[in-house]
Amino acid sequence: MIKKTASTKTAIFVFCLFLFILNYVNVSAQINEPQTKEVYNYLYRMSEKGLIQWDDIVLPLDRHTIAESLVTLQHQANKLSAIEKKELNFYLIEYYYDIHLFTSQYLNDDKVHLLHKDEAGRFRLVAAGNKQQQLFLDPIVGYDYTHYNNNHNLTTYSGFRMWGMLGKHVGYTVFFRDVTESGDSLNNGKYFTPDQGIVNTSRSPNQLNYSNLNFNIGYRWKNGVVTVGKDNLNWGYGESGKIVLSSKAPSFFYLRLHYSPFKWLDFDYFNGWLNSDVIDSSRSYSTGTTVAGGYREIFRNKYIASHSLTFKSGKGLSFSIGESMVYSDKLDVGYLIPINFFKAYDQYVSSYSLNGGSNGQIFAQISSRNQIKNTHLYLTLFIDEIRLAKIFDKTQSRNQIAYTLGLNRTDVLLKYLTIGGEYTRIRGGVYNNIIPAQTYTNNSYSLGDWMGQNADRLYLYVKYTPLPRLKTSIWYQYTRKGADWTLGQQYYQQPEPTFLNNELFSRRDIGFSAYYEVIQTLKLNLNIIHNTIYFPLQAVANNSISFGVSYGL
Repeated sequence: MIKKTASTKTAIFVFCLFLFILNYVNVSAQINEPQTKEVYNYLYRMSEKGLIQWDDIVLPLDRHTIAESLVTLQHQANKLSAIEKKELNFYLIEYYYDIHLFTSQYLNDDKVHLLHKDEAGRFRLVAAGNKQQQLFLDPIVGYDYTHYNNNHNLTTYSGFRMWGMLGKHVGYTVFFRDVTESGDSLNNGKYFTPDQGIVNTSRSPNQLNYSNLNFNIGYRWKNGVVTVGKDNLNWGYGESGKIVLSSKAPSFFYLRLHYSPFKWLDFDYFNGWLNSDVIDSSRSYSTGTTVAGGYREIFRNKYIASHSLTFKSGKGLSFSIGESMVYSDKLDVGYLIPINFFKAYDQYVSSYSLNGGSNGQIFAQISSRNQIKNTHLYLTLFIDEIRLAKIFDKTQSRNQIAYTLGLNRTDVLLKYLTIGGEYTRIRGGVYNNIIPAQTYTNNSYSLGDWMGQNADRLYLYVKYTPLPRLKTSIWYQYTRKGADWTLGQQYYQQPEPTFLNNELFSRRDIGFSAYYEVIQTLKLNLNIIHNTIYFPLQAVANNSISFGVSYGL
C-alpha cells in the first residue's frame, strides 16, 4: 500500500487532470496485452520481413495496437505463406472485438456469452458488451511437470484474467495467478535464470508458493496513451535477456505516458514504485506484543523514473536513447515531470554529493529491420557509470557498462525457419549502488538482465514452425559469471578489476523446445535441456525434461 504523502497526492492530481483534459479528445480504449502472448513473436517476425511497422521497444503493448497490425497484414495476405495466413486468421479471431471497435463496426448491443463461443467462434467463459462497455473473463489453469536427473518438480497454478472497456476512452485489465511449486530440486531464489523472481509465502522446505498480480487502467488518444497500473515494463531487444528493463524482477506499480507527436518520433516515460527490501530502522517500531516477533518493519521508500526517445526512419531503422533514475526515501515531484533532465536535476537537489544523490543510468539502442532482407540487427547499450575522458585509459577508466549485440534472420532456406544469435556482456559494478535502497533492483531482483554484474552470455538458436501454431526451437547458451564487485572495487579501486575477475563458474546449456496452441490460450509445451556447470574444481552435468498444459495465459 502506498502512503499518501503530499508528493503522492500531487502525482495523483496531475494524472487525474490529464485524464480530464483528454476526456474531450476522441480516443479508443487502452488495454495492455500480456507480453507472453505468442502474437508478439508473430508480429515481430512480420516486421522483420518489412510487412508492418512494429514499435515494440517498450512492452507491453495494447490490444488496439496489435489489432491494427493484424488488419494491416490482412490487407497483404498475398505476401504471406500458407502457414502465416492460417496463423493470421487464428489471431484475427482472438482480436475480433478489438478490430470491430477501431473500425467503427460495433457489435450488436448487450451481447453476452457464458461458456459459449462468440461471433468469431472463440470460446469464452464470459464475454459481454455493447457500444460503450465490454467485459471479458478467462480462467487461468496450468500444470507443469519436470524430471530433473533423479528428482521431480511439479508446478500448478490457477487464477484469472479480466479485461474490457469503460466507455470508449478507458480500458482495463487484471491478471492474477497463484502458483505452487513442489519437489526435490527447487530454485528457491530463482538464481541465475531468466525466470521471474518471486516473493515466497510457503514455509515448507520442499515447496514454493507465490502469486503474480498485474493490472492497469489506461486512456488512449490519437497520438498517445496514459496508464496507471502494476506490470513488468520491458525496454529494448534481447532474445535471452534484456539489459535495460526486463521481467526478471516482480512487477511494480507505475504511472506511464507514451506519446507520438510525429510518425518518426516516440516518447516514453514512467515513474515506478519499487520494493527496496531495506528496513527503515528509524520508522520501524515495537508492536507491544510477542506475536511475530513483536516488531513492525517499515521499508525504505524506493522509486524509479525513466524516459526515452525513439527516432524512426520509416524504413526499418530506429535509434533510441533514454535515461533513468533510481531514487529513495521520498517521492520527488521533479521526477514526475516527463521532460525533466534527470541527471542534471539530481546534481542540483543533491549538491553533487555522492551520498546525497540518486542512482542514474543512460541507455541507448539502434535497430535495423529488413534493411538486410528478412533480417533484424540490434545493439543495446546500458551505462551505469563511465568516464568519457578516460574511456581508453586502462589505469583510470570507470567503464561500468553493459551491451547486447544481436542478429535474427527469418525464412532461411525454408519458410518460417529463423536463425539468430546474440552476445551480452555486463561489466562489474553495473546495477549496484553505494546506497542500498538505490540499487537497480526490485524485491532484490535485477530490473535489468538476469545474470547480474560481471557476467557474459552467448546465445544461439534455430526456430521453425512446421505447422500453424506449432513452434519448435533448438538453442545453445554459454554463460560465465564472476563475483560481484565490492563497493570499494566499484567506486575507488584504480585500475578497475578486470572483467570476470574471480570467475565463479561457467555454464553450457543446449535445449529443445516445442510449443503448440491448440485453440486460443490452450497450450501444450515440451522442453528438454542438458547443461554442464564448470566450477573451479569440478564439473556438474544435469538433464531435465518438462512438459505442461495451460489455459488462459
